[in-house]
Amino acid sequence: MNISESSADLGTVLPLTSFENVLLFLFNIILATTIIFINVSVFVSIVTNRSLRNENRFMYMLSTCLSDICTGVSYYYVGVMDVRDYYDSPTRTYYIALTFLGLSYMAILAAQSDRYHAVSAPLKYSQRMTRNRTLLVILIYWVYGFVIVAVNNLVPMGVAKRVTFFAAFVGNIFAVGIMIGLNVRLFCIAKFQLEREPPSEERDNKRASIYLIVIVAVCFLIAWLPLFLHVIVCNFTGSPCYLFKNEGTDPLRILARLNGVITPLLYIRGCTPLRSTLMMKVWRIPCYKSKG
Repeated sequence: MNISESSADLGTVLPLTSFENVLLFLFNIILATTIIFINVSVFVSIVTNRSLRNENRFMYMLSTCLSDICTGVSYYYVGVMDVRDYYDSPTRTYYIALTFLGLSYMAILAAQSDRYHAVSAPLKYSQRMTRNRTLLVILIYWVYGFVIVAVNNLVPMGVAKRVTFFAAFVGNIFAVGIMIGLNVRLFCIAKFQLEREPPSEERDNKRASIYLIVIVAVCFLIAWLPLFLHVIVCNFTGSPCYLFKNEGTDPLRILARLNGVITPLLYIRGCTPLRSTLMMKVWRIPCYKSKG
C-alpha cells in the first residue's frame, strides 16, 4: 500500500452525508476537546498550588488528569478518523491509546487504596506513604503500562492476544473486586468511625476526601463495567469483540471515555481548594468567591 492509498483510508469516522453522521462527528470532536480542556485545567490548578501539591491524593489526581489528557488527544484519531484500533489493523495505535485509558483506571484504583490506608491507619500512613513513595507508586504503574505496550508490539500477534486477554481478565476481575470492597469499607468508615471523632477541620477534610474517592470510583465502575463484561463474554465465546466501525461509533467505548470528563468534574465539585484555585487562578473568574 502506498502513501496516497494509506491517506485515502484515513477519512472521517462516517461519510458526512446525513444529519445523524454529522451529529456523531461533532459529538466526538466536542468530547475529545472537553476531555482535554477540563483535565488540563485541573492539572494546571494542582501544579500552581503548593498546598495541593503537598497532599498525596492530589498527586494521584495529577496522574489521572495526565492520562486523560492523552486519552483526549488520542480520541481525535481513534474516535474521529476512520480507523480501527485493533491488533491486525494497519491504522492501529499499537495499543498506546488503550494504555492511556488503562493508566487512568490504575490511578483511580491506587488513589482509592491510598485513601483507605490513610483513613484506616492514619499514623502508619504518615510514616509509610511519604511524598517520594507516592510518586514511586505512580511511576511504577506508568512504567508497567508501557511495558505491556512493548510486550504487545514485540511478540507475535497470536501471543499478544492471549497475553492481553489473560492479563485483562485477571486484572479487571481483581481490580473491580478490590474497588467494590474498598468502596464498601470506606463508606462504613466514613459513616461510623468519623462520627466518633470530635468536630474539626481535619475530620471534615478526611470525610470529604473519602466521599469524593468513593463517588469517583462508583462513576468509574458505571462507565467501565459494560465494556469489561462485553470483552470478557466475547473472549470466552470466541466471538469478535470489535463490532463497530471505530471507537467513535462504539457506545461502550464512548461511555468509558466519558469518564475522562466525569472524573475531573467530580474533583472540582468535591474539593473546595481545587475549585478555588481553578476559578480564580486558571479560569480567572473575578466574581467567584469560595464558600468553603
